[in-house]
Amino acid sequence: MTSFRHPRPTARRLLRALRPLSLAIGFGVALPGAALHALEANLSAPKAPEELTDKLEGASAALILGDGAELQEIIAAALSDYRTLVQVLYDAGYFAPVVNIRLDGREAAAINLLNPPRSVDKIDISVDPGPSFTFGRAVVRPLPANEPANLPADFASGRPASTGVIQQAATAGLGAWDRAGHAKAELSNQSITADAVKQRLDADLQIAPGPRLQLGNLRITGQSDVRREAIQRIAGFATGQTYHPDLVSKSATRLRRTGAFSTVTVKQAETPNPDGTLDFIAEVEDQPKRRFTFGVEVSSSEAVKLSSSWMHRNLFGAAERLKIDLSVSGLGTSELDGSVSARLDRPAALGTDRTLFYLAALEQLQEEHYTARSATAAIGVRRIVSDTTFVEGALGLRYVKADDAFGDNREFKYFAGRLRGEKDKRNVKTDPSAGYYLDGEIVPFVGLGGGDPGVQINIDARGYKSLGSSGRIVLAGRVQLGSLIGPDQNNVSPTLLYFSGGAGSVRGQEFQSLGIDVGGKTAGGRGYLALSGEVRGRITDTISLVGFYDAGFVDQDSFVSGDSEFHAGAGLGLRYNVTGIGPIRLDLAMPVSGDTEDGLQFYIGIGQAF
Repeated sequence: MTSFRHPRPTARRLLRALRPLSLAIGFGVALPGAALHALEANLSAPKAPEELTDKLEGASAALILGDGAELQEIIAAALSDYRTLVQVLYDAGYFAPVVNIRLDGREAAAINLLNPPRSVDKIDISVDPGPSFTFGRAVVRPLPANEPANLPADFASGRPASTGVIQQAATAGLGAWDRAGHAKAELSNQSITADAVKQRLDADLQIAPGPRLQLGNLRITGQSDVRREAIQRIAGFATGQTYHPDLVSKSATRLRRTGAFSTVTVKQAETPNPDGTLDFIAEVEDQPKRRFTFGVEVSSSEAVKLSSSWMHRNLFGAAERLKIDLSVSGLGTSELDGSVSARLDRPAALGTDRTLFYLAALEQLQEEHYTARSATAAIGVRRIVSDTTFVEGALGLRYVKADDAFGDNREFKYFAGRLRGEKDKRNVKTDPSAGYYLDGEIVPFVGLGGGDPGVQINIDARGYKSLGSSGRIVLAGRVQLGSLIGPDQNNVSPTLLYFSGGAGSVRGQEFQSLGIDVGGKTAGGRGYLALSGEVRGRITDTISLVGFYDAGFVDQDSFVSGDSEFHAGAGLGLRYNVTGIGPIRLDLAMPVSGDTEDGLQFYIGIGQAF
């Protein structure tokens, strides 16, 4: 039985602690000539499981040498493989292996580097993993009383032993002390004993937790055009509170969220301060100040839609962001829609995690059943609740001039509020396969100049579930709910009413084709429900097929019922995934219920339909 002791838990040090075959080789001489002839190399491990053999072959440097490898390369690769292959075996729980690497029949470790062979034609690697070991004593000590360590389940007596599990146990123990406020906890000693007779490995890891620390100051480094005081305000560093890694990561996340910085790194100072506080250093690097984006979407019902945005980061030196969006749809038709909006965000203007924003927008809509021109101005606050959740509220004025089923040149003036919340738990935003997304808003409004007051409620809920271990089949579902409470249809702007049909609601039906009949004309409804379901199947890493069914309901009352107007569509889609962009989408859909006279509809865009 052999005992090995070393401080500090790294895989490399653990290997040094268990190194019956490890070598330290230095090259100080020139070896002759290149081996320009064919080189044969193979690895044999008849007693190893197939999975372990594959790992050994994948780790070997000697096996990937080509026929043109020089003699120096061959010997260097062979000597490094001793350590590499032993490490693979240790990681798999085999602590008494035998590894032989022979160059033309001579053990590579025995070759005199001052008198090497003139050439090497064949490399034979043989591996006997020996027995697999289990843990005898497996201890990490001490551990904090009020913070769970979450040690790996395999780090226990009788469980399969490996250096990877030891490393995980050390990391879990240090992490527990870190969460308990001991930022400078370290592994002070480790005792690892391998008993080849009993095929047992004892591991005793000792931690020196150090003092419990308070957060000190956040020091800013790096070249940035964002003012230092603005960076401090946005970071909201919790100076004076007991250290916790989550408090530090929140400050880094707040800085990244502004979009002003390409990199944000927050690290500990080397030593605590005499007063028991620990300073942190934030290193930031600016993003390019301006960004331009462009998008296009094509469908048979809405023709061509173009969108673009221009963003200016750090507009006034405090990480402000100005974004201008421009959208034009209906190109190639007589019904041309367009909008332009500008939004200015001022992060932390009202305190940590509170962004003040200003919004202005102009819009012209020439839809199938109404036309409208509108202007909006608003001011609001966004509150970041977590990495996946935010809420925002705004107050503003809106003017609308519209022609619809109830008359021409109708004017509406509103003083409106808006309360919106979003929770995004999707695993990938552009192409999710798990998680969910919730978006809800409440828009109370008061008509100026005699208009009726009311409130509009909108909900968008999406869910995703992959089937099987491969994740190649994904089920996706979406529910959209809308309700206008208060004014009648004939005394409210048509932009607040609901229509159904098109890429955003029911594919296979014409855009906004479903509404409420009003004396032979069509108006929007006050109640709305849209249901969408998709089955997404990945054929290759880049190509997927999609089957979908959409249904939409519109009602004259504020809530849909069994008497609501209804239509549905279904179809097939093709997705081609482009790295960094997301899937390119092509959907072909047919109406299956309601008005079925329009026939086949197609939609082309970027990203999944929802």
